Amino acid sequence: MKFRRKRATPLQINDITIIDDAKLKKAITAAALGNAMEWFDFGVYGFVAYALGQVFFPGASPGIQMIAALATFSVPFIVRPLGGLFFGAMGDKFGRQKVLSITIIIMAVSTFCIGLIPSYASIGIWAPILLLLAKLAQGFSVGGEYSGAAIFVAEYSPDRKRGFMGSWLDFGSIAGFVMGAGVVVFISSMVGEQDFLDWGWRIPFFLAAPLGLIGLYLRHALEETPAFQQHVDKMEADDRNAIQNPPKMSFREIASTQWKSLLVCVGLVIATNVTYYMLLTYMPSYLSHNLHYSEDHGVLIIIAVMIGMLFVQPVMGLMSDRLGRRPFVIGGSIGLLVLAIPCFKLINSDVIGLIFVGLLILAVLLNAFTGVMASTLPAMFPTHIRYSALAISFNISVLVAGATPTLAAWLVEATNNLYMPAYYLMVVSVIGLATGLFMKETANMPLKGATPAASDRSEAKELLQEQYDNIEQRVEDIDSQIKELEKKRQRLIDQHPKLD
Repeated sequence: MKFRRKRATPLQINDITIIDDAKLKKAITAAALGNAMEWFDFGVYGFVAYALGQVFFPGASPGIQMIAALATFSVPFIVRPLGGLFFGAMGDKFGRQKVLSITIIIMAVSTFCIGLIPSYASIGIWAPILLLLAKLAQGFSVGGEYSGAAIFVAEYSPDRKRGFMGSWLDFGSIAGFVMGAGVVVFISSMVGEQDFLDWGWRIPFFLAAPLGLIGLYLRHALEETPAFQQHVDKMEADDRNAIQNPPKMSFREIASTQWKSLLVCVGLVIATNVTYYMLLTYMPSYLSHNLHYSEDHGVLIIIAVMIGMLFVQPVMGLMSDRLGRRPFVIGGSIGLLVLAIPCFKLINSDVIGLIFVGLLILAVLLNAFTGVMASTLPAMFPTHIRYSALAISFNISVLVAGATPTLAAWLVEATNNLYMPAYYLMVVSVIGLATGLFMKETANMPLKGATPAASDRSEAKELLQEQYDNIEQRVEDIDSQIKELEKKRQRLIDQHPKLD
């Protein structure tokens, strides 16, 4: 009886993808700009919610106006899974670049249309209906936007820099919030409160048109990602008919084969986006409506916090390439669980400096999630189903997270307890902690279904050497196991000679 081992076939230097630095920068810029436009709208909507409540729901009390305006923000999340299902299938079939060009057009047009909607005083009930329709169109397009942008950046990034490169995607979203908030403050200060309510609130939404055109130009000029192109080339080599009629997998099939990755995706997205919406969408309303700061005053505090987040964001991504993604998810979750109530004590202290410190602590904890999310999620799924699996699971999770501003506002109104948002964050932190403990580390590893990617040829040689070292280590481990089995076999033969 002999034990034989088969050596793993090592990679060759030409098997490693060398990422063109200029193309990588263009990919990150195009993806981040589209994401910035998405969050520019979310930021503007959160900061002008008080104005929209008066314009579209004038007959309600101030508290109900706020809840109604934020509910209009939350309802479009219902259609995001449908957008994810539609654009995810398209992205896996036709490519990432084409789908991202479509989503940015829909986003720009629907955001621009919000600025055109007449007030309730002009057309009655049709005003909130049209607002809702525009938000539903946004929700459908956004269903494919973030997932596609994250995949686009991840598939363009070298393995050792995927965390740093991916962090710029959410840098774009934070920058979009800052820009949205800054535009709202600037316009309201220039035109005055009454004119802002009458017509000034429309101007930020009109800015979506030029932003959309710039984003479309950048995305249209990009080439398809190396990982997806490899997938297409492999399919074409295996079966020329497969490229025209690629095999399809239903979500049920994806769920049955990728359920662990789907659970991790859902948990990470819920933990990240609930914190995101609580801090950057709900808190401006909380400061103005519940703590009675002027709208501009509350917005300026949030802007200062977000500017701080811009500096922290790429640092988190860079450090995750060295320390791994899991420590940031686990650390951010523990921090949120322990510090949520102390932070809200600071926020409710009525001292500007302490309010800023409380919000800044929450912001840094949020950075721990956003700094690794865009690099972590795409690494969970193989290339041929990456867009479909990520888009659907991401948007189902966001469906839960999107209700955060509305639920937080309702809980505070219903209980008269200003600490309800802190309790909300503590519950979410438990989900984040379970996710961090359950997830596998993906830092510095190739994407599933793709060959290793390097920044240059010297790095490719290092990756190749690592592959050889890993193979040799596995061979040594197998040799050791074989020797142990041989010893056991010999002992059995010595005890029972007939077995020989």
